[in-house]
Amino acid sequence: MPQVMERLPGWPPQFPDLFSWVEAGLPGVPGIHNIRIEESVAEGAYTLRAELPGIAPDHEVELTVTEGVLAIRAERKTETADKHHTEFRYGTFARSVRLPAGAQGDETTAEYKDGVLTITVPLADPKTSSRTSTVRRT
Repeated sequence: MPQVMERLPGWPPQFPDLFSWVEAGLPGVPGIHNIRIEESVAEGAYTLRAELPGIAPDHEVELTVTEGVLAIRAERKTETADKHHTEFRYGTFARSVRLPAGAQGDETTAEYKDGVLTITVPLADPKTSSRTSTVRRT
C-alpha cells in the first residue's frame, strides 16, 4: 500500500513570504526598515523618488553623498497615544544607492511632497579620456 505524504504546516511558503525581509527591513539589522524607491535618468539628471509617508522632511530626513553613493536616512518616532492595533512602521528607514557616472553629488537637490521624497542629481557628460602609451623594448 502506498504511503500518503502529509503536507508540512506552512510548506511550501506562500510567494510573498519568500521575500518578507524586503518589507520588514534590512536582514540582520533590527529596527532599520528599507525605503522603496524609483530611479530614472533623463534630461541630464538622475532622479530618485523615495516613499517616506509620515516623515517630517525638515528634521527627520538626512541625505549624504559620499564617493558616488547617495545615502538616505529617515526616522519616524512612535506616537505616544495608545493604539489597539497598528501596522505603521516606526524607527529608522535607510537606503543607499550608487549614483551613475558623471553625477555631481555636491549639487544634489531634494523636495518632499505627499509622502514622496524626490532627489535630483545633475549629471555631467562623463569625460572620456584616453592615453596612448609607448612600449619600450628592454
